Amino acid sequence: MNSEPTSLARLSMSLPGELFRQLDVMVEERGLPSRSQLIAELIRHALAEHEAHTRPDEMLAGTITIVYRGDRGRVRHQLAQTQGEYLKEVISSQHVFLEDDQSLEVLLVQGPAVRLKELCDALRRVRGVHQLQLVTTTALLPPLYEPDVAESSNGAVA
Repeated sequence: MNSEPTSLARLSMSLPGELFRQLDVMVEERGLPSRSQLIAELIRHALAEHEAHTRPDEMLAGTITIVYRGDRGRVRHQLAQTQGEYLKEVISSQHVFLEDDQSLEVLLVQGPAVRLKELCDALRRVRGVHQLQLVTTTALLPPLYEPDVAESSNGAVA
């Protein structure tokens, strides 16, 4: 998806009355200036999800949110081992303890859609994971590290 500013295009659509009412309630509850802003956000989300399903080699960035039972560290250990198998895709993780011996972990990820799906499937297989959700975008992180051309050509170590 191109992130450069573009000209606007008009869209006319018909919705069932109840759906239209719910849309207006959502716009109001989020404090958005217009329906257009909400509809554009929903379309962007649907397009990113579509990319993940139809183009498995497409590079995506996103988050994986996991809620799991603490279970004396066993679950955290297995989640960490699984993340270790996907070092290229897992950029960072953040963990917080929740009530009732539960934990919340958020992973920042980037990689081919198929690899992110495989990572999610592997994390879901860890016993004790209660919820897992992948949210993606086609906007990517800039390269984390690129060796200087002069350094790489003369064999210098960074």
